[in-house]
Amino acid sequence: MRFGQLLVASVLAVVSLLAGAQTVGVRGEQSASEKRNEQVVLDFYDKAINKKDFEAASALLGDRYIQHNPTAGDGHEGLKKFIEALRTRLPNYKSRIVSVFTDGDFVLLHVHNVREPSTRGFAIVDIFRLDKNGEIVQHWDVRQEIPDPATAANQNGMF
Repeated sequence: MRFGQLLVASVLAVVSLLAGAQTVGVRGEQSASEKRNEQVVLDFYDKAINKKDFEAASALLGDRYIQHNPTAGDGHEGLKKFIEALRTRLPNYKSRIVSVFTDGDFVLLHVHNVREPSTRGFAIVDIFRLDKNGEIVQHWDVRQEIPDPATAANQNGMF
């Protein structure tokens, strides 16, 4: 199994476990900081990815922002370059958040991303860590291209 596939499988396993915990109510209600963290990440995602608004998105980052995506740089400057690249190279790039999972300082998003309207797009899992002030300080992501349903090994879909 390739490393990328293993990473995606691992992240999806964690998401599945979190989803199960939320479903059966093991954790109970979200804390105030979890609700805040979730809203910060949802706001950030819309501003950075869909609106491509660096100024608004960067206001939600901590002073030290660690980026684990190897195609994007660390810090505010790394985010700025990433958003500029989206704006110029992929102006139709849009993401729809399908599911949100929050556990303490971590917020996970299961996302349907489309680069061009005529494509099936990608299934993405974004993982954010926030500091005690509710600022985003770390980000990881994995993505998988959505296959043609006619050639998929099953008909379960990705969302």
